[in-house]
Amino acid sequence: MTNVARPTLTVYAPRTNATGTAVVVIPGGGFQGLAMDLEGTEICDWLSSRGITCVLLKYRVPSIPYVWQCACRPHNHSLSLPSLEDVQRTLRLVRAHAAQWRINPHKVGVIGFSAGGFLVAEASTYFEARLYPRVDAADQLSSRPDFAIAVYPGHLSMAKNSIALNPLIESHVTAQTPPTFLLQNEDDHVDQIEDSLSYYMALKKAGVPVELHAYAQGGHAFGLRATHLPVGSWPKLVEQWLGTIGMLGPR
Repeated sequence: MTNVARPTLTVYAPRTNATGTAVVVIPGGGFQGLAMDLEGTEICDWLSSRGITCVLLKYRVPSIPYVWQCACRPHNHSLSLPSLEDVQRTLRLVRAHAAQWRINPHKVGVIGFSAGGFLVAEASTYFEARLYPRVDAADQLSSRPDFAIAVYPGHLSMAKNSIALNPLIESHVTAQTPPTFLLQNEDDHVDQIEDSLSYYMALKKAGVPVELHAYAQGGHAFGLRATHLPVGSWPKLVEQWLGTIGMLGPR
């Protein structure tokens, strides 16, 4: 999906015992398009089958200045404002509808893939920034995720073979950054293992609970598609991690 000028969200109710947990799903696509099936609807089918309310976000793209083809890498110096505004607004709307959707407003997290993984890091570190004018009462609520999951995130590190974190993110990592789950493959040739490693080290330094899973093989943009490789077990790892941080227990 390309040329999204109007953001939307789609709610997937739990298909089994409701946990009270909600996850905003942020597909990837290089801020040029959105992988709404591979990293969207398929993810929501999985999450809703585990008792989690899934909120699929279709955010605005393309999103200046995120033009990955540009060698000047302008995205390392500016926020992806339209996309990040959409994520913040969605998190607030989920909390505003917590009673209606039978959600615990303190169990609202994010999961993102590739460019969506970078948005996860932005949402996790810029939640105190007021990026758009107040629309309604929902905008009085917090946009801080209670937990964050970034799968093969992109453009967090400044260079290959370096764990220097993008300064846009590094300057906002604090102890208030939510618990985070990171996953990436060594042979990811679209983004790189250093993206997860750089963010992991910054979170660790700040005292944020963080879990990192790194694999030798698996490439990029695999979503939930079947694979014989060890990385194919990542959904079970996420479920176990959510349990350890108290997000899959009683409402």
